[in-house]
Amino acid sequence: MGSFWLSLLLVLHILVGCAVIGFVLLQHGKGADMGAAFGSGASGSLFGATGSANFLSRSTAVLATIFFITSLALSYFASGFDWRGPSDLMESVAPTQAPVTIEASAPAASQEIPK
Repeated sequence: MGSFWLSLLLVLHILVGCAVIGFVLLQHGKGADMGAAFGSGASGSLFGATGSANFLSRSTAVLATIFFITSLALSYFASGFDWRGPSDLMESVAPTQAPVTIEASAPAASQEIPK
């Protein structure tokens, strides 16, 4: 994969990650419904009473899915894994040198400790 496309994918990944953070921060928590019960709700807003919550949650889900896909794509291209087959994989892991053997020396004769 070319350097341009990898850079473009990385920039897209960072932008989507920032957008996910922003959309999560814009959403109302569970306790925000109590304030809406006393008249401070946004029933006259652009999306309606619950439309903004649905829009934000759906947008967050779409952005999270895109973030997940770009994460997988970046990890795939960063690993440099070659799909040619297991024989090539085993050749790349096989040792190129003979294993080194270490001989253990015989323990020293035990000496009695005076009492």
